[in-house]
Amino acid sequence: MAIDTRQIDQMLAELKSAAALTGAKSPAAGQAPAGGPDFAEVLKNTIDQVSAAQVDAQKMAEDFSSGQSDVNLQDVMINLQKASLSFQQMVQVRNRLVSAYHDIMNIQV
Repeated sequence: MAIDTRQIDQMLAELKSAAALTGAKSPAAGQAPAGGPDFAEVLKNTIDQVSAAQVDAQKMAEDFSSGQSDVNLQDVMINLQKASLSFQQMVQVRNRLVSAYHDIMNIQV
């Protein structure tokens, strides 16, 4: 069974596009961003991809433990590690968002 890296590649592409957008100039007050992806939508898609990676890895592990011949241990371990890494990355993003929120809330007006 071959390892499917499309989801990780897609997540990386979305994160790179989001990073490229943050480097761009912010629009003037009262103007909406022209054609840019919505941050909430990108975040939701990324969370959905992390969840799907975890479900796929768990299903593959269950298939291996049930003795299916088309699943080998190497693929199971790699998919479990990918799911774990993507989850850890998501936790770090959440931590950064919470930290940024606290920084903004502590700004003296």
